[in-house]
Amino acid sequence: MQHVLITGGAGFIGSHLADALVQQGHSVDVIDDLSTGSLDNIRHLLGRPGFRFWHDTLRHRAVTERCIARADVVFHLAAAVGVHLIVEQPVRTIETNVACTELVLELCARDQTPVLLASTSEVYGKSERRVFREDDDLVLGPTSRSRWCYASSKIIDEFLAKAYYVERGLPAVVARLFNTIGPRQTGRYGMVVPRFVDQALRNAPITVYGDGLQSRSFTWVGDVVGALVSLMQKPSAMGEVFNIGHSRTITILALAERVRRLCGSASPIRLVPYTDALGHGFEDMRWRLPDLSKVERLIGYRPSRDLDAMLVEIIDSRRGLIGRGAAVEVEATGPARRPHGSA
Repeated sequence: MQHVLITGGAGFIGSHLADALVQQGHSVDVIDDLSTGSLDNIRHLLGRPGFRFWHDTLRHRAVTERCIARADVVFHLAAAVGVHLIVEQPVRTIETNVACTELVLELCARDQTPVLLASTSEVYGKSERRVFREDDDLVLGPTSRSRWCYASSKIIDEFLAKAYYVERGLPAVVARLFNTIGPRQTGRYGMVVPRFVDQALRNAPITVYGDGLQSRSFTWVGDVVGALVSLMQKPSAMGEVFNIGHSRTITILALAERVRRLCGSASPIRLVPYTDALGHGFEDMRWRLPDLSKVERLIGYRPSRDLDAMLVEIIDSRRGLIGRGAAVEVEATGPARRPHGSA
């Protein structure tokens, strides 16, 4: 049994990772300020032997230091997420992503605690490549457009992880996650699949930004969690960057049509200009498909589900929430600087 720390562990991916690690018999600490995560995602784990939840911000150094000192392995998933949040709060985005990551790496380096940094396919920017490989050039837009501050901050995070690995010998691995979907994901910050599903289930207009011809690949959260755990079990992964995603793409317009059909919905599909949805000068990528050969060679990674299977499970989950008059919302309570659950 190992003692694992997950930063951002009450978020969508983090909570599924916590589930998997607890199920495997590990002792798990989660630290999350619930700014974009939800206590509902981990409520079923509270009180479980070996699980402890810290409702706090990583910027509270004393708590973060204590959590990392207890850990044998750290999964650093805490970050500003969602296109709406990034556009509306660029200061928070940069401060959260860069300052918190630097602190986590610094504290992990003290005892050489292995750490996995969750990065993003956003770092590839607006490259004209159709398939992205880990050693490709990264192409971003101008600094006058806050849309690129998230990608820039995650690039800095990756450079920091590599620097700590090279200069201080910190066992660190970077996972670039492509669009990940599954139960517990909320559309509140612009995540496209839960937004489309909620609109379709309510027979409301399904709003597609731009012309809808931008294509994306969507990955099952269980596949992502399995890959993260497997990478941390491979010493040869340290110091490396890995894409984690799906091998097939779909246009956003076709995704809207697919969601509408699977929901049995009467929703119209409406195209909304980027300017109306996300402000003047917003730029988007036309393609986002990962080359998965590197992660497949190391851990045998392959996507386990096709898109329809993923969507059906998400639709069933969201239909249940709506039927109970509930929604996946962010906790509104302020930080309580104490742990919950048992050690």
